[in-house]
Amino acid sequence: MNAPGAQAGSPRAQPPQAAGAAAHDRYATRGDLVLALNCGSSSIKFALFDAGLLPLRREPAWNGKVQGIGEPSPTIGETGVAPAPVALDAAEPYHCALARIRERIGARLAGRRLGAVVHRVVHGGGKYHLPVRVDAGVLADLRRYVPLAPLHQPFVLQAMELLLAERPDLPQVACFDTAFHHDLPPAERMLPLPHAMQARGLRRYGFHGLSYEYLATALPERYGDAARGRTVAAHLGSGASLCAMSGLRSVATTMGFSALDGLMMGTRTGSIDPGALLYLMETDGLGPDALARLLYHESGLLGVSGISSEPRVLLDRERDAGEAGARARAALDLYVRRIVRETGALAAVLGGLDMLVFTAGVGEHSAPIRARVCRDLAFLGIRVDEAANARDALRISTPDSRVIVAVEPTNEEWIAAEQAVRLLAPYDGAFAPACAREQAP
Repeated sequence: MNAPGAQAGSPRAQPPQAAGAAAHDRYATRGDLVLALNCGSSSIKFALFDAGLLPLRREPAWNGKVQGIGEPSPTIGETGVAPAPVALDAAEPYHCALARIRERIGARLAGRRLGAVVHRVVHGGGKYHLPVRVDAGVLADLRRYVPLAPLHQPFVLQAMELLLAERPDLPQVACFDTAFHHDLPPAERMLPLPHAMQARGLRRYGFHGLSYEYLATALPERYGDAARGRTVAAHLGSGASLCAMSGLRSVATTMGFSALDGLMMGTRTGSIDPGALLYLMETDGLGPDALARLLYHESGLLGVSGISSEPRVLLDRERDAGEAGARARAALDLYVRRIVRETGALAAVLGGLDMLVFTAGVGEHSAPIRARVCRDLAFLGIRVDEAANARDALRISTPDSRVIVAVEPTNEEWIAAEQAVRLLAPYDGAFAPACAREQAP
């Protein structure tokens, strides 16, 4: 694989046109619609936003999700419609899923123009952090990072490539999950490798940045100055990470060079002793492909339990008698333990903890996981209101808790759409984009 790229400046230090077309070269106009695509290995989330309303409304005009792509029973769901089976071509299921989404979008344009498509891109290496208009050169650069994010990068590139070929007139924008962590302190960026390797771009990048960028916007609106203190945000989904924020900026995070680091996840290991991997390479003869499959697809909750990658399923199965119940409990115990241990480490980096925020699928919807994590973090002064937690309330801590514990639904698609509009539309200094905003100290 080629080097991840050279270090560039802070995403908050320059206006959005610095990363894309020249200031006079604008594509999206007021009145257009912007489509945000969030492409994963087996799903595509989509959301349509009205670019005529600046700042963009956070609720999309229409959204949905195709899931189970490449699996026996894929489904599609959208605003106001329950998920239903969808037929996808077995030879090209991903392309077919995109075609189904485009068909439905076409039916909803009602004479209006689709002005742009914006993609969440997991890895931009050291070269890309500001939003950028996609062209053949950018697409070629982003292919270099596929080995660093194999569960996501190949699929978003498929979508970009398909749209470039079929709709070259339609602007596409890439927004990067690594951007929010781009100006981490030097000690948090470095890997303990020889200096020559660091110079090649081997460093810690951090991920889930669009999610954390949204929290940096939403939390001070809801909690005021309390959100500007020492905050740990827990993005818990099929992928999972923690971010320590001070003054609404990332100062440490659990994911590093790739999206394998840190917390135990649905099918990914998280942090693991590299000596164990060397041992498997030597004794079992694991090559790069087999090792990648083990680390990305066969480990985590799925690997430990042998049952499922989803905490919801394991919470149901842990009550079973016999080995199945024991393995479900063991997987959940390890999952929670890793969250607790990493939260404690980030609290140490911050010098204390003022706020703990849960977000993403598991973080927003699994009261039992939140309860277990908070139970084991009680030494920090965390106290949870059980009734509030059970109903997924926005604030689940008790009045006497020393730490505010919040549940904040993430909105990655809105962050990406807003960044795209600011890049493509005439720049209005009154509405600085999230990626270029100077955060309060």
